[in-house]
Amino acid sequence: MNGLKILSTGYYAPQQVLDNFDLEKMVETSDEWIVSRTGIKRRHIAKEESCVDLGYQAALKAIKNIDKSKIGLIICATMTPDYFTPSNACLIQEKLGLNDQEVMCFDLNAACSGFVYALTVAQALLQNLGDKYALVIGSEKISKMIDFNDRNTCVLFGDGAGALVISNGEGIFASYSNSAGNLDALKAPAINEVSENHFLTMAGQEVFKFAVKVIPESINAVLKKSNLTLDDVAYVVCHQANYRIIKNVYKKLKSSEDKFYMNLQEYGNTSAASIPLALAEMDEKQMLKPGDKIICVGFGGGLTWGATLIEWS
Repeated sequence: MNGLKILSTGYYAPQQVLDNFDLEKMVETSDEWIVSRTGIKRRHIAKEESCVDLGYQAALKAIKNIDKSKIGLIICATMTPDYFTPSNACLIQEKLGLNDQEVMCFDLNAACSGFVYALTVAQALLQNLGDKYALVIGSEKISKMIDFNDRNTCVLFGDGAGALVISNGEGIFASYSNSAGNLDALKAPAINEVSENHFLTMAGQEVFKFAVKVIPESINAVLKKSNLTLDDVAYVVCHQANYRIIKNVYKKLKSSEDKFYMNLQEYGNTSAASIPLALAEMDEKQMLKPGDKIICVGFGGGLTWGATLIEWS
């Protein structure tokens, strides 16, 4: 099992906040209804900033104290890129001033599993990059595909970004990824016709049942690969979709809420950004210490799901 070293983190959320009381004025809903069903109180909305801007700001914080010349790989996990081409990753490379060095850049779309997939891909590619670093970003501007007249979706999602700089190392790394094609559970149509509805739609109950099934499956898969138990793990960082999903999971695993970090009350569901944003926030709060085992679990459209077990360094 090849290892991984986490060198630095960064995150960014737009300044504009849309809270539940704002949404009460927009659709038929209430703060009590939203909190009781999702745990979400606020979400951040990017008005002027692009998805690239969000990812750039998170990346800028992540690379603040590292040798930028050693970055040889940039992956941006996103389902809301600014362009079909060029990729967010290439445009972030340019904004970071890295165009004059050899860097492989591309975006990865696995919806809300995107960061877990991207971390797995980055770890594999690093095996052929020697002592180079990988900048792995999750960045989403989901607000641009949300129908703010649809209370089933507009209460859930927010914008934001998170980033990690990683390298080859001795720290434990294990991964598990899976998928099952399903168009109806969660989709956001591509732009083919001007008249087409491009808003994100979701079958909430179907996604809930899917999530509470595959999250424990993913956690157990990486524990088995690492020859560890959940007691050996300091934190589980799930994709921040819904408090009721996460509560159902930790009860099913006979664990506690303390082990399952949550910040969805502040940011809502930020898709591929939610896990790196949470990790960077935990890092900023000095919650993580060298040697801590952390499981990151993603699940979302595709359908896609998976987990990585990492050792903090």
